[in-house]
Formats: sequence, structure tokens, C-alpha cells
Amino acid sequence: MGVTAVLLATACAVVYGTADFFGGLATRRSRVLAVVMLTQVTGLLFVLPLLPLLPGAPSVQALAWGMGAGLCGGLGVILFYRALAGGVMSVVAPTTATTSATLPVLVGLAMGERPELVALGGVVLALAAVTLVSRDSQSGGGRTPLRPVLQALASGLGFGAFFVLLNQAPDDTGMWPLFGARLASAILAAGIALTTRRTLRPGKGALPTIIAAGVLDMLANVLYLLAVQRGMLVVVAVLASLYPASTLLLARYVLGERLNAVQAAGVGLALGAVALIASA
Repeated sequence: MGVTAVLLATACAVVYGTADFFGGLATRRSRVLAVVMLTQVTGLLFVLPLLPLLPGAPSVQALAWGMGAGLCGGLGVILFYRALAGGVMSVVAPTTATTSATLPVLVGLAMGERPELVALGGVVLALAAVTLVSRDSQSGGGRTPLRPVLQALASGLGFGAFFVLLNQAPDDTGMWPLFGARLASAILAAGIALTTRRTLRPGKGALPTIIAAGVLDMLANVLYLLAVQRGMLVVVAVLASLYPASTLLLARYVLGERLNAVQAAGVGLALGAVALIASA
């Protein structure tokens, strides 16, 4: 795989982690659906000017794969933000990342990709990391509830499916798959809000944080799509899943979150697992 794909995927991870940090902060001031809906609309507005600037033509296939990815990613975002709102950011993010990294590896194997054995060892290490983080996660003297951990696992499956489905879009369609993805996820969030009669109004002072999360998330998606068009799914997806590194740093130095010994072991295993898979 080329150096360009590796650099794009690594940059994608950094931007994803920063976007998730802002998204987590926003959910503490606003309802989750409001944050999801506004970030999806922000991302849609961000990608629109890129459509004519970057090479690629729209097609039914590109939009269909993109919309499928958007539905999975949209559900993943809703579950992820709920997990962030109810749990410790430095635990939820690595749990989601490890799960989202494992699914593309399994799909890549099924599609005929044959990574080195070290990648398969990374998958096993990832499962062990999820067990440690979800079972004995504590911060500030309290135990992280099980529900946010389960939501983080489910959101990881949604993000993993997003990576896989977006990879199926033709390479000559530019950013049109992302347009389809954002359109579908925005409609999904709006539909859930209307059905449940939840407000989409952001909390006081939360709008700038929400906009930042939406722009950064779409920028990360653009970087991922460019990377996966140039490299293997197994490698690019797991590199993108390294995003908890920047989330953890921001949570540590901005929010002052600290990890006890069990958390540190679980998070270390999670990040180590993603690194092992990426090295294949």
C-alpha cells in the first residue's frame, strides 16, 4: 500500500478523534438527536462545495453504497454519542474503535484479503481489551455503567459497517458516496426525532461545538474515502480506527480525565490491538 494512503488514513484518525471529542462535549449540553442531526447537516453542507472540485461523477451505485453506509454510520453516531454522554470518554472511544476495526478485518478476510498473522493476533488482543475496559472501568471512584459500554460496542459495529460499505463504492465517483451517506444519516436522525417527538434545538452555547464536530467529522470522512480509494480496506480502516489517541489526549488535558490501572491496561491493549492490525 502506498505512503499516501497511510498518511491520509492516519490524518483521518486524528481528525475523527477530535470530532468525537467535540461531539462528546456537545452531548453534555444538548440532546443526542439534536447533536446528531445538526452535525449531519453541517457535514452535508461542508461536502457540497467539494463535489464539483474533486474528480468523480455521480452514479446510482455510488449513492446507494453511500446511503447504506450513512444509515449504519448514523446509527453508530447516535449510539456513540449516547455512550459518551453516559460514560467516560476515555473508555468509550477505545471500545468503539476496537470493535469498528475488527469488522473490516473480518470482511476483508472474507473478500480474499490475506493480512499477516499479526493482524489476526490483533483481533484477539482487541477482544481482550474490550473485556477489560467494559468489566472494570472506573474513574473518580465510580464504576462506568454497563449500558454505555454496550452502546459503544454497538456503535463500533455501525462504524465498521460504514467503513466496509463505503469501500464498495466505485473509485471514480469522487465524494458522491459521502453525499449519499450524509443525506441518509440526516434523514434518519430527522425521522427518529419526529417519531419520538424529540427536540432538535441545541442547548445553550452548544452550537459552535456542534458545528465544529460536524465539519471535522466530514473532513475525516473525506480523508478516509481518499485513503481507501488508494489502499486496502483492512489497513486503512484500522488506521482510521486509531482515532481514540487524539480523543484520549484531549480528554486528558482538557477535561482532566484520569485512568486507573485497569483502564490503562484495557486502553493500552485496545490501542495496541489496532496498531497490530494496522501493521499487517
